[in-house]
Amino acid sequence: MISKKKLIVVGDRVLIKPDDSKEQTSTGIYLPQGVAAREKVQGGYVVKTGPGYPLPWPEEDEPWEKEGAAPRYLPLQAEEGDYALFLRKAAIDVEFEGESYLIVPQNAILLLERDDLLGRLDEA
Repeated sequence: MISKKKLIVVGDRVLIKPDDSKEQTSTGIYLPQGVAAREKVQGGYVVKTGPGYPLPWPEEDEPWEKEGAAPRYLPLQAEEGDYALFLRKAAIDVEFEGESYLIVPQNAILLLERDDLLGRLDEA
């Protein structure tokens, strides 16, 4: 497994462990043969996400003058453990500690499957 302390995903990007099965994902989503053959869409598991989209500071003209101001971000929809379907052409292949991963921008993700969505709705 990947050591989460060694990698920092930047901005609106997502680190994905690709799923090599082509016909059906382990979660039950079927990819049509034409889509899988042309490799326009691929699936995989989200390993780590970036902080999100940077937000401007309200009511300040020069936020860099303020010492110790922490940056603000709009968080991503993708979360660790999600299964993602994404556009393959937008992904960048990387290898870390002998494992292959893909870096995908949030806007290239078409679908997220999350197991505990109903549990989160009950908590709200």
